[in-house]
Amino acid sequence: MEQTPLVQWFPGHMAKTRRLIAECLPQVDLVAELRDARIPQSSGNPELSELLGGKKRLVILNKSDTADPSATARWLSYYKQQGLAAMAADSRSGKGLEQLMPLVRETLAELLERRAAKGLSRAVRMMVVGIPNVGKSSFINRLAGEKRAKVEDRPGVTRSKQWVPVNRELELLDMPGVLWPKFDDPAVGERLAFTGAVKDQVIDTELLAMRLLALLRDAYPTLLARYKIDASEAADLEPYGLLCLVGKKRGMLISGGEVNTERAAAVVLDEYRGGKLGRLTLELPPKETV
Repeated sequence: MEQTPLVQWFPGHMAKTRRLIAECLPQVDLVAELRDARIPQSSGNPELSELLGGKKRLVILNKSDTADPSATARWLSYYKQQGLAAMAADSRSGKGLEQLMPLVRETLAELLERRAAKGLSRAVRMMVVGIPNVGKSSFINRLAGEKRAKVEDRPGVTRSKQWVPVNRELELLDMPGVLWPKFDDPAVGERLAFTGAVKDQVIDTELLAMRLLALLRDAYPTLLARYKIDASEAADLEPYGLLCLVGKKRGMLISGGEVNTERAAAVVLDEYRGGKLGRLTLELPPKETV
């Protein structure tokens, strides 16, 4: 199989966001880190723990409707073992978000008790952070009950902070999506690119789609049925052959009967990112493999 491509993307506004997070931390009570439920490890910013210092944090596995539910359960169990507050949710439908306030109250129990003893009852202020395209704006809009944050299915849309009141109990601080300067593990950059956290303009989308199809063939072969490809048919094909077969099955041919692999790659990536391929998770907790 082809070598994992080297993916790097850290535009200037992301360095500014890191500084902005640090500047705004004193204004908030806790931080909600949204991760992509399909890649919980790769979508977790390794710089965040140091950046947050002692600030309370909870992890929200967003887009859980597109992830393998058994894998998500394993991740939540893993986080619990690590002493990290975590939950799974789908911000577009709102499923799972009813867990948020109980988890916030549990995480901030001591702080809220101290405030109550002093007769203080102001709303909890929560900073919302995460990688690009992880669904922060959808998360905020769902909680606020109306469109307060701009939503687009591409990275880099939110460029500045904004306060969003939710109710008497909760106020959110929306931060732009941020990655980190270097992905030490090429597989991390690749998985982030699969989900759209990295701009397609900086990567080879055909190679990326080939890598994704190979992962599907090995871990979730039945999901290739969307392209009318059965597991036995895919078993012996190299990644390029898989991409060509997808193009043929979808009628993506150009002059001479050649497959338009660029178009086929775009369809595979778009359908994966949109959850149309089915529920799949590309990584499991440490010491486990997909």
